[in-house]
Amino acid sequence: MKYRTPSGRVDVTGSHFTCTGTNMEAKLKELRQKLEKQCQINQELQNENRNLETRLKEKDKLLEELQCRFVGLDHLSQRNSNDSVEVRQNRAAVMAPEPIPEDMDISSTRVKKTISEKAQIMKAMQKNDFLSRLEEEQINMMVELLVCLDRCPGDEVIKEGTEGDSLYIVAAGELQVTQAGRHLRTLTSGDVFGELAILYNCKRTASVKAVTPVKLWCIERQIYRSIMAIKSKHKRAQLMGFLKTARTFNSLSNEQLSNIIDAMEEVKFQDNEVIVREGAEGDTFYIILNGEVQVTKIVNGQQKVIRKMGQGDYFGELALIREILRTATCTALGAVTCFAIDKEAFEETIPIESLELHDDADLLENPHPLKKDSSVSSLQFKDLVPVLYQEGRYQGSPVTLGLGGFGRVELVTTLQYGKYFALKKISKKFVVEKKQENHVLFERKLLLDIECDFIVRLHATFKDSRYIYMVMDFCSGGEIWTKLKEARRFEENIAVFIAGCVVEAYAYLHKKDIMYRDLKPENLMLDTRGYIKLVDFGFAKKLQRGQKTYSFCGTPEYMAPEIIQNQGHDFAADFWSLGILIYELLAGSPPFSSSEPQNIYSKILDAVIKYPPHIGEAAKSLIGKLCRPRPGQRLGNTRNGIKDVRNHRWFNNMNWPKLRMRQISAPTVKLIRKGPCYINFDCFPFDKSQAEEEFSGWDRDF
Repeated sequence: MKYRTPSGRVDVTGSHFTCTGTNMEAKLKELRQKLEKQCQINQELQNENRNLETRLKEKDKLLEELQCRFVGLDHLSQRNSNDSVEVRQNRAAVMAPEPIPEDMDISSTRVKKTISEKAQIMKAMQKNDFLSRLEEEQINMMVELLVCLDRCPGDEVIKEGTEGDSLYIVAAGELQVTQAGRHLRTLTSGDVFGELAILYNCKRTASVKAVTPVKLWCIERQIYRSIMAIKSKHKRAQLMGFLKTARTFNSLSNEQLSNIIDAMEEVKFQDNEVIVREGAEGDTFYIILNGEVQVTKIVNGQQKVIRKMGQGDYFGELALIREILRTATCTALGAVTCFAIDKEAFEETIPIESLELHDDADLLENPHPLKKDSSVSSLQFKDLVPVLYQEGRYQGSPVTLGLGGFGRVELVTTLQYGKYFALKKISKKFVVEKKQENHVLFERKLLLDIECDFIVRLHATFKDSRYIYMVMDFCSGGEIWTKLKEARRFEENIAVFIAGCVVEAYAYLHKKDIMYRDLKPENLMLDTRGYIKLVDFGFAKKLQRGQKTYSFCGTPEYMAPEIIQNQGHDFAADFWSLGILIYELLAGSPPFSSSEPQNIYSKILDAVIKYPPHIGEAAKSLIGKLCRPRPGQRLGNTRNGIKDVRNHRWFNNMNWPKLRMRQISAPTVKLIRKGPCYINFDCFPFDKSQAEEEFSGWDRDF
């Protein structure tokens, strides 16, 4: 082996090479520098390790403190703290009913408090999981009735193993919490303890002792329970009185009125928030509990104040029994609290034949049936003008919003109305070849009859020798499909909102005995406000309840098992597809997918859904219940119908009445890009080719 020396000579011994003294010194110096550098790195690593150890100790301490918060303080979530996760061997503890003394005078316990003391108590209650869920009136009454206790260092406030009957809020001072002699945590100003004791008679699971002089706010169980009972009875009696003044409910018994109250929900509105809007579809009845509502009406193009309503006034009476349009706008003046019931919940509670029907010009609803928007009823085909691309490689060409085997959807406008429309252009020859004449005719008839904010509207239809044309709403936000591909998957709040809009569209269609049968992201469009509209009703079908249909149709990934097995299907198939949609919105792709349709069908029949780790338990529960293989067990298709879907915990934060009134700020707005009216759609080249002419006459109604 050869090594070249510094002088250029070659040493061929193969065992070592000669080196001058100067070179040796250089090598030693280089080694020392490397060693010093390594020592420096080691020192930095040691410092970093010490920092990490310190941070880990701090985290361990924080974890210990957090664990202590959940041990031994009668918190609702602590009742099983000593239990293992094994199967329960003993019977559940029985909580005996405890009567409320009818002669208790709670007013005598009122204690005057300063503004700062009230603020401190309110802040402590709002931080507490249990107390923060109480109604505002109940919290205010509790604040008034809390009494003050002073304790000295060493005094025991709560003793482990004794029965408790009081809740405490620390106003000042420091207390120590122990369990079996072991320190759990320290309580200071603003902490709450002993909550379970105001619900039922229970043994204390920890001791609490004053470390410093302590000031406490305290309330006993019987006082607390009296507050809750008094407030509930008062509100119920108040609502009963309000309902009895409504003429439509004159013939109802107290039991029936009570059932209505049980079905009503409390709804809060902020200052200047519109509760109902003139011209919108009405399906909710409101009673004002607190606050003031202004009623306005458009007169000669101007908003005119009609009157103001306050506590006990109500509106929307006829919305419970008729399909009507609101004839006035009701707006909150300051904070307003209402009790509300929608038409669906009302019909499940009270038979319509029990009601006395009235027509009154002074009521806030129009007793006439809903009518189509007359502003475009006189639309003519010659009025439609194509919108052109303003930039890019297709500049100057007509805008195409979408393509399909049927033809295309183009963007048009009118000089007369100043509105944009989507013009669906369908090849008549293609319809005949695919034997879709009846489906297209049904789609036209169905869409002309539909009045739903969650379904695209059909304004007019036309035809010539080659095409039929459908003039529809232009949904400028684009397709959910496109947005989903851009985002890869949606955040849960966006998926909840999209699914909620679909549920409302389903509720409308199913009530009219119409199955949709083609749910998928491609058929969901965003309007300017981010609300979802269902489009493409080519597979929709009217079906009487109790009947089945046997068509094989739909998108493979979204087909229900009974369609694949040709067992006959009904409205339950729509709920299956809703479960698939929710999965795809959250995961980015449907649960059953393959490049081969046969593989898709096999997976659907196996009905084994695998969830990615980021999908939460509530979503899994809903998807699983919607995608049950047996249609009769599917959520939405059981006794309570679509109400069970709305009531599922995944929709816990959904305010359904406000969604129906389009009063929710849509989280989907952030998906919509700003720019030309077509910015949210893919660009397509203009197609100059023409479909073949078709003269069979199947389209005579267009």
